Amino acid sequence: MKLSRSIALALSLVACGPAVAPRTTSLRLAPAVTPPNASVTIDDQFVGTLEVVAKHGVALPPGVHHITIEAPGYLPWDKAIEAKEGGAPIRLEVKLVAVPD
Repeated sequence: MKLSRSIALALSLVACGPAVAPRTTSLRLAPAVTPPNASVTIDDQFVGTLEVVAKHGVALPPGVHHITIEAPGYLPWDKAIEAKEGGAPIRLEVKLVAVPD
């Protein structure tokens, strides 16, 4: 009887343990025809310049995310992506278009 109570207690402690954070997905940007100082915003949060984000990547939690890349003299680049828990890295090639004269 004592053994089954011990097992029940151990199982209840495991069930009450800390929540496990979902696994993230890596976002990688390739700066093709884009100034390295372009700003990268994800879900309305500035995350850094394109040069820094391209070099280090960004860990995204599962869900849909909106990415905007902007630089003076260029039209903004926007894309919605879906990160899946523990999914393969998402690789995007960014090509900003110069504002026409």
